[in-house]
Amino acid sequence: MIRLASSSDLDAVAAIYEEILAAEDLRATSYTNWQRGKYPTRRHAQAALEAGSLYIAEENGDRYACFILNREQLPEYDSIPWTIPAAPEKVSVIHTLCVSPRWAGQGKARELVKFCEEEGRRIGARVIRLDTYVGNIPANAMYPRLGYQLAGRALFHFQGFLWEELNCYEKSL
Repeated sequence: MIRLASSSDLDAVAAIYEEILAAEDLRATSYTNWQRGKYPTRRHAQAALEAGSLYIAEENGDRYACFILNREQLPEYDSIPWTIPAAPEKVSVIHTLCVSPRWAGQGKARELVKFCEEEGRRIGARVIRLDTYVGNIPANAMYPRLGYQLAGRALFHFQGFLWEELNCYEKSL
């Protein structure tokens, strides 16, 4: 089940972030470029929860994935040559979509993206957009398979502390 998160889910969300960061520590090359204690953190999840945009996925009582879905387009999005024109209120944006490594390879990320698309349609969005680190091999392979088009790449000053190059994807709803 995928649902809006509640305050009782914050520990689980923070644990998912930590599981991903621990898996990153074991990899020779980072897929996320996230930094422990800086992003993502429980504080980021709390802010999304308060904004009503934090979602969690669970199965048999195991909360295994989370993401943020809202209309917030980062300032760097202005430099992307989007091909699907839409007013800001007609855009849904996926942020920080993550699946616990314990559940990797089971199609859960695809389920989350499908949910985001359905939710976008439900609220009247015309397009769904997202960004992902250029080194995130799994994500950069998955999104095109799900019908997303690479709209461009830009240097982002992510969360005000990290300069990184991100690929930006879009899909018409």
